[in-house]
Amino acid sequence: MSQQKFDFTNGSIQKKMILFATPVLLGNILQSSYQLIDSLWVGNLLGAEALGALTISAPIFFAILSFMIGINSSTLTILSQQKGKNDEKGLRKSLNAFVIILGILSILFGIIGFFFSNILLKWLGTPEEILPLAKSYLQINFLGIIFLFGYNFIGTILRALGDSKTPIRFILLAVILNTFLDPLFISGFGLGMEGAAYATVISQAIAFLYGLWYSIFKANVPFTIPKFPEKQDVKTVLKLGIPGGLQMIAISSGLVVVLSVVNSFGKDVIAGFGAAQRIENIILLPAFTLGSVVNSMAGQNIGADRWDRVSEIAKKGSYIIISLTLLISLFVFLSAEFLVRLFVDDADTVNFGTTYLKTIAFFYPFIGINFVLNGVARSSGAMMQVLILNIISFWVLRYPLALVFSSIWGEIGISIGIGISFVVSCVLAILYYFFGKWKEVDIFEEKKSKSVVS
Repeated sequence: MSQQKFDFTNGSIQKKMILFATPVLLGNILQSSYQLIDSLWVGNLLGAEALGALTISAPIFFAILSFMIGINSSTLTILSQQKGKNDEKGLRKSLNAFVIILGILSILFGIIGFFFSNILLKWLGTPEEILPLAKSYLQINFLGIIFLFGYNFIGTILRALGDSKTPIRFILLAVILNTFLDPLFISGFGLGMEGAAYATVISQAIAFLYGLWYSIFKANVPFTIPKFPEKQDVKTVLKLGIPGGLQMIAISSGLVVVLSVVNSFGKDVIAGFGAAQRIENIILLPAFTLGSVVNSMAGQNIGADRWDRVSEIAKKGSYIIISLTLLISLFVFLSAEFLVRLFVDDADTVNFGTTYLKTIAFFYPFIGINFVLNGVARSSGAMMQVLILNIISFWVLRYPLALVFSSIWGEIGISIGIGISFVVSCVLAILYYFFGKWKEVDIFEEKKSKSVVS
């Protein structure tokens, strides 16, 4: 049965934002549970060293994958604006261009990641005792990167067209499979760390095939038989996709270099940081979700030239994320130790993870506002401008502050430095929203009249 598709150019903004965001949030929670499930099984079945290997492997895998994720994020901007303009022909042409470009990149980056895994791990200063575990886990995941990207791409297309419910089916299938295959491959087949990776890849492959079948035969996705795209379509995709991809590289590589600071404190801190990061990934999902949702909502209204609603979308999104993150911060502060112990029982590891979460908990509303306002800016096509903000956030602020404060106060300084970077990044995002020129960006090179966003 066809799922409801939202038209964001009319009606209640707050109501539609909540209705559209709820399944997106659920999908993101399920998506994040991949590494959460891997971490729970690996930490409990294989111990702290294996969890440390997983902790180091994850950001490297994401760093390589991030460029494609960034290009994929431009799908929201381009397709949502075309949806707002009711441009069916443009939708078909852009979809074809995305399929060709992203298909080639997924194969290319999978090969690069597989052969350079060992070099990247050594560059990060990975301890010798966990290097073999981290390498095997990374290489297997890179072999299956096209499946992970594929079903996420299909889900992004559906959300850009206003359907946020259907993608949950693909993600739920993969998560259920991964939950049962992880212990089977890790302990049942005796594959250890490699088993966790095989379980994840197989689960993602099945989800991708189901999503592909559904989008072609059940949903009204305007796919065409892939063919070499026209020059203008390639130009439009790359004009937004390359800065979008570089945004994700700036973010993911920034996380990697922060991890290099963590690595200097030894395997207990690495494992504790890894457990805290798994929890933090869940904590930040509402902010990430609203950033994606306002991208879709504002994009449709920009396409329809409804700039008054774009302003209201930014306001409603900011109010909602502040309220949510304050509640989440209180919960995390009160239950930090319990949450960390879900992953590992080692006393030193638990102590660092708990201290980290309690220190950074009430900085989360600032990063939430950052996500929302950057999402609105991206919806106009201001990818290069948001790229600059992300470079400042991670490379000028987060990594240097974590390095400086950790050199002064030890491992507790990591969370202090990261928290302060959240605050400064939020201020910069607010300044750019009110005074930047993101409203003047025109991805289709057409003349538009824009009222001032208040």
